[in-house]
Amino acid sequence: MATTIQGPMVVVGPKKGLFHLDLPSVWQYRELLYFLIWRDVKIRYKQTVIGAAWAVLQPLMTMLIFAVIFGKFARIPSDGSPYPIFAYVALLPWTYFAQAIDRSGTSLVGNPELISKVYFPRLIMPIAAALAPLVDFAIAFTLLLGMMLWFRTPATWAVLALPLFLLLALMTALAVSIFLSALNVRYRDVRHAIPFLVQFWMYASPVAYPVSLVPEKWRLLYGLNPMTGVIEGFRWALLGTQNLDVRLIAASAVVVMAFFLGGVVYFNQAEQTFADVV
Repeated sequence: MATTIQGPMVVVGPKKGLFHLDLPSVWQYRELLYFLIWRDVKIRYKQTVIGAAWAVLQPLMTMLIFAVIFGKFARIPSDGSPYPIFAYVALLPWTYFAQAIDRSGTSLVGNPELISKVYFPRLIMPIAAALAPLVDFAIAFTLLLGMMLWFRTPATWAVLALPLFLLLALMTALAVSIFLSALNVRYRDVRHAIPFLVQFWMYASPVAYPVSLVPEKWRLLYGLNPMTGVIEGFRWALLGTQNLDVRLIAASAVVVMAFFLGGVVYFNQAEQTFADVV
């Protein structure tokens, strides 16, 4: 007598289009997404001496170096704000972005047993790796609140726009992460190139210096770097620096969307061979 197996049935089919994200499946596997984020956070701080303080130590030490080299010796202007807090506000979104693409770049090749044996939306892997550093961002943000009190930097109404610039930073990280994670499956030396990319990108972004140092005729072109809009937005929202250049923010947002769509297209094309080459 034949037996009938009852239970949920998952139908795996081809992608519907180049830009298809299959977000319903990502939402269906949201518990897996939460587990992967929680796993990354636990692994990062497991058996460490100072635990979550590492989230503050990295941007803090970088800020101290920048304050001495660029603030004291080179005397880089800081748009009227004390240079330490000027640099730290920029390092918050930058550190998040750097950690997100570093972890996401190896998120697929670092979990071959899941990719080759278990079905789930592969997009979950780079998304989880890009979301996990937000925990470090939240911890490091608490130090910024103390610095604002120390330097007597009052918050203004512009701080209400901070979530929008954090969303722009998240979208930038996701756009780059989706592309690099898929590219690293095919070319394993991509993970070695990521640190060089991060270092070059940092100095091409206004982390240690203000956008006002860039000649006016080049600023719109400079804004094609999506992290330019993110960093300037953070400084404007938290420090009340000079009037926000809307053109620069718009240019950064357009580039982010282009990066994101391009990353999705490449990810969808490469996903078909993940299980074979991972």
